[in-house]
Amino acid sequence: MSSDKQADARQVLRDPLMLAAFGFGTGLSPKAPGTAGTLVGVLFFWFMQDLDLLHFSMITAGFFVAGIGLCGHATHVLGVHDHGGIVWDEVVGYLVTMLPVLVLTPQAAWLSPAVLMLLGFVVFRVFDIIKPPPIRWADKRIHGGFGIMFDDLLAGVYAAAVMALLLLKIPAAA
Repeated sequence: MSSDKQADARQVLRDPLMLAAFGFGTGLSPKAPGTAGTLVGVLFFWFMQDLDLLHFSMITAGFFVAGIGLCGHATHVLGVHDHGGIVWDEVVGYLVTMLPVLVLTPQAAWLSPAVLMLLGFVVFRVFDIIKPPPIRWADKRIHGGFGIMFDDLLAGVYAAAVMALLLLKIPAAA
C-alpha cells in the first residue's frame, strides 16, 4: 500500500464524516473501491427492504442530502475532487436502484431477496462504470459534494428503470 493510501486510511479512520464518506472503510479497498462501497448499499437495503415505499424513499433522500455534505467534506479534506475512495454515492445509487423492488416484487415474489439484491448490484455497477449520457456529462461538469452524489443518483435511476423492466417481464411463478 502506498504512503498516500495509508495517509488516507489514517484520515478516514480518525474523522467520522470521512469514515461515512468512505463507506465505513470500504472505500479504502485497494481494488474496486466503488464496488466494495456498493456492498454497504446492499447491507442497508437488506435492513430496509421491509419498509414501505414512503419511508424507504425518505431515508434514501436523507442519505442523498447527507451525502452532499459528507462527500464535500471528504473532497475538501483530501484536496481531490471525487477521490476513488469516496463511496457514499454508490451506497445511495444502489438504494435508488432497488426502489422498484419494493413496488414490483409481488410480480416476481418467487425470486429470493438475495437474487434481487445481486441483480440490482450488477445492474447498478454497470451503469456506474459505463456512465452513459448524461451521467458522464454530470460526472465531468458538476463538482463538489452535489456533483459526486448526482452522477450516481443518475446511474441509480437508470438502473432502477432496468430493474423495473426486468421485474415486469419476469413471469409470475405458477
